[in-house]
Amino acid sequence: MGLGFGILGYRLFAGFTWVDAFMNAAMILTGMGPVGQLTTTSAKLFASIYALFSGLIFLTASSVTIAPIFHRLLHKFHLEGLEKDE
Repeated sequence: MGLGFGILGYRLFAGFTWVDAFMNAAMILTGMGPVGQLTTTSAKLFASIYALFSGLIFLTASSVTIAPIFHRLLHKFHLEGLEKDE
């Protein structure tokens, strides 16, 4: 979905060909950065918003992946002597 959004945006706002739009969207999603030269203000604004969107998706996916591991580590290192008195 994110890749399709990027392809359409680069196609509409920057006027890239389908292949160039795909390449730029894929490079932004993978964190490599844009490849094509952006000349219009609307294309630059789209690329900026799309890069922020891609970073947010990366952070969200990383958090969802790492959260169970972190939770398990918290349980593993839990100190039994620090429990509340019953």
